[in-house]
Amino acid sequence: MSNPFQDQFLKAGLVNKQQVQKAQQDKNKKKKQQRNNKKIKIVDENKIKAQKVADEKAKRDLELNQKKQEQARQKAISAEIDQLIKTNRIERDESCEIIYNFEHQKKVKRIYLNEEMRKQVVQGKLGIARITGQYELIPKAIAEKIQQRNEKRVVLFKEEKQEVDTNDPYAEHQIPDDLIW
Repeated sequence: MSNPFQDQFLKAGLVNKQQVQKAQQDKNKKKKQQRNNKKIKIVDENKIKAQKVADEKAKRDLELNQKKQEQARQKAISAEIDQLIKTNRIERDESCEIIYNFEHQKKVKRIYLNEEMRKQVVQGKLGIARITGQYELIPKAIAEKIQQRNEKRVVLFKEEKQEVDTNDPYAEHQIPDDLIW
C-alpha cells in the first residue's frame, strides 16, 4: 500500500483489506471524474470559442455579401443611366459656340451650347447629365428619370418665380436674361 495511514489502520486492525481497497477505488474514481470534468470544460470552452469564431465569420461573410450586392446594384443603375444618356442626348455641333457655365457638385463646369439650347436649359426644358467625365444635354423627362436613380449625375434647372422684396431699392432694375457669367 502506498498510503502510510492506511497501512497503520490495517496493522492496528481498525480496517480490513476490502475497506482499504474500496477507499482506494473511490479515490481513483474521484480523480478520474475530476480529470474528465476538466476535459469536458476544456472541450466546452473550445466549442464555445469555435462557435463564436464561426458566428463572427458568418456575420462578416453576410456583410461582405451585402456590400457586393449593393455594388452590383449600383453598377447596374450606372449602366442604365449611361444607356439613357447615350440614347437620348441632344447632339451639339460646330454652331455651339456659347460657353454655358453651371455648378455641379459645388464646382463650376462648362458646356458649349447654341442660343436655342441655352434658352431651353435656363427655362428648365433641358437638363445636363454627366457621362464618363463629359456633360451632355438631355430632355427634361430623361433628366428626371436619371435624377430618381442617381441625383449626382444630372443637373436640372427649375423655373423659379422670383419674389420681389418690397424693401429692395433695386427692385425696378431687373437682371437681363442674356447676361452670361
